[in-house]
Amino acid sequence: MNRRVKADLALVLCSVIWGASFVVVKFILLNSSPLVFMALRFTLASLVMLPLYRRGLRKMNRAEFWAGVVTGMSLFGGYIFQTAGLVTTSASKGAFITGSSVAMVPILLLIFWRRAIGPAVWAGVAAAFVGLYFLTVPGGGTQGLVRGDFLVLIGAVAFALQIIFVSVYGARHEAGSLGFMQIATTAALSLLLLPVGALTRLQPARLHWNPLLAWAVAATAVLATAATFSMQAWGQQFTTATHAALIFALEPVMAAVTARLVSGERLSARAIAGAVLILAGILLAEIRPRAARRGEGENCAEQAPAPMGCPPS
Repeated sequence: MNRRVKADLALVLCSVIWGASFVVVKFILLNSSPLVFMALRFTLASLVMLPLYRRGLRKMNRAEFWAGVVTGMSLFGGYIFQTAGLVTTSASKGAFITGSSVAMVPILLLIFWRRAIGPAVWAGVAAAFVGLYFLTVPGGGTQGLVRGDFLVLIGAVAFALQIIFVSVYGARHEAGSLGFMQIATTAALSLLLLPVGALTRLQPARLHWNPLLAWAVAATAVLATAATFSMQAWGQQFTTATHAALIFALEPVMAAVTARLVSGERLSARAIAGAVLILAGILLAEIRPRAARRGEGENCAEQAPAPMGCPPS
């Protein structure tokens, strides 16, 4: 099994865990305010990751530090809006809207970094976007949208940037240090904004501690954060931002499956068609002319440019 396949499998596993965690987060928000939960989740995740990556952190230079901070800022933006949105929107819909970052990645690459995207990848993104629409708006209209939907959509933009930054910086820096720094940055920003949210009453602190909540927070911190973001930082070294985004389209599908198993939620024929389109989008991204693969290299052609350009082959 080559590294590209292993990287894809690692990213698929990340998508499965993140998708399953939406139902868990929805439960946690019944007992905690978003910023309190984020502070607990990412601080605990940082403490779990610290002994694993302390050797690499000792060797970390300024460039690696700031790469982790920039990636962590986009990650924080994604999670703060997503978590706040999940207070009023459903777990399944929140996952599907978050999945719209699949379509945003190549769009952001084109607009801000002027990176050309191949027709097969665009076809895959289009299929995934249509599939996400079918899943998010089952009735074909927008009357079911709520305030939380728009908050989660803003978070999806930040997640799209995080996917791009991980691909850019992951090719240049050690995966463990990058993974730790983005989680630590998110934890630090959550802790810093916690008193601000309480004092301004924009997000008063709330926490009703109980054993089940403790297990849920631990699961999101260790599995859905420490483990998955370490795997993402490693896996995206060997694939492109657009391809990674298409794999992450599995996340809302997994969220729907989890909602079905936990709460008995059934998918309509339209929603099933959306899930099939998402999977088709992932496959389309892999069916590219061989000549393109022999060119400058997929990673260089599709990743956003860092200051020093694409890494040498």
